[in-house]
Amino acid sequence: MSEERPLPLPDELTTPFWQATNEHRLAIQRCCKCRRWNHAPTLMCPSCGSTELEFEPVSGRATLYSWTVIHDPPAPGFVTMLPLIVGLVELEEQEKLVLACNLVGTDPELLRIGLPLEVAFADVASDITLPEFRPVRS
Repeated sequence: MSEERPLPLPDELTTPFWQATNEHRLAIQRCCKCRRWNHAPTLMCPSCGSTELEFEPVSGRATLYSWTVIHDPPAPGFVTMLPLIVGLVELEEQEKLVLACNLVGTDPELLRIGLPLEVAFADVASDITLPEFRPVRS
């Protein structure tokens, strides 16, 4: 059995997101008609039904929406990452534009809803970079 952590498998719909993260940029799908942001990527805008969707860069600034602290590894590849903090972060570009990600660079005891966060990138494989979020550095 492999001791590696599971990695995302980009597909036709998500490849632009993963290409951007590999370049240490955060790009989110956006409707060309109504201009609503959309994550996770879909074939049709959930707001207006348009199929004209593109990926556009976002600031990488967010606030903490929710989180959980994982003390037992969900797979063998996570053993060295414990405790693992998984958060929902709301990007500043739009209310309820939420991403699930690892929270890094902080003690779980210091987390609070609304905490200002910024994106960081973890190069976890030669072709996969994960967006993570950390508290804004003062």
